[in-house]
Amino acid sequence: MKILISNDDGIHAEGIKVLEEIAKGIADEVILCAPDTNMSGASHSLTLKTPLRLKEHSDNRYSVDGTPTDSVVMALRHVMAEKPDFLLSGINCDANLAEDIIYSGTVAAAMEGCLLGIPAIALSQTLSKDGDINWEIAKAFGPSVLKIIFERFKFPKGVFLNVNFPAVDVKDVKGIKVTSQGQRAMDDHVIQSIDPRGKPYFWIGAADYRKKDDEKDLQTDLGAINMGYISITPLTTNMTDKS
Repeated sequence: MKILISNDDGIHAEGIKVLEEIAKGIADEVILCAPDTNMSGASHSLTLKTPLRLKEHSDNRYSVDGTPTDSVVMALRHVMAEKPDFLLSGINCDANLAEDIIYSGTVAAAMEGCLLGIPAIALSQTLSKDGDINWEIAKAFGPSVLKIIFERFKFPKGVFLNVNFPAVDVKDVKGIKVTSQGQRAMDDHVIQSIDPRGKPYFWIGAADYRKKDDEKDLQTDLGAINMGYISITPLTTNMTDKS
């Protein structure tokens, strides 16, 4: 089995190292190709107005000075001689739930693989309410979750998976739930302040509403994560509202 790994946190992120370790325990060959810097929130953007540079760090580890989507494209067109059996994106530092999916570069990298005909999975580790992250959860459950997916899910055309690990102690993970994309009560997440020279500035970023999730519906990704389950959400590249 050959696995391609990418992410949006960058080639040096802790999460991609965790995912590489997990993948090497499953696959015969693992290749990394990720942005050279953190590109969180890049969504499915491509770099179109400037050239891209590909850097080889070591055997089977590459970075691109572009977006997560750029990284997947470069890996498949200029790094790998053959398509991988699977594309894994992550493990992201914090969850990608509900509307996060729209903005997420982690999810976008998986989507790009899906568009190019590769079975693809995005993986994310939820932060605690205090902003701490426990990678032991993904390390403990990542291998078994991927094994289940590889063996049981057939990856229909245009469908990929979004996996989120909860922010609980390893012993408190309750199991796995297949979920739908949830929806938060959206709120203003633009911070306005004054710089040291007295000029106003604005900063777009994750707002407090992301920490107030109290949904308990196990049918949704938000509810499953809040209740201590690993969430697996099937997503599609076809955005048609058929209803």
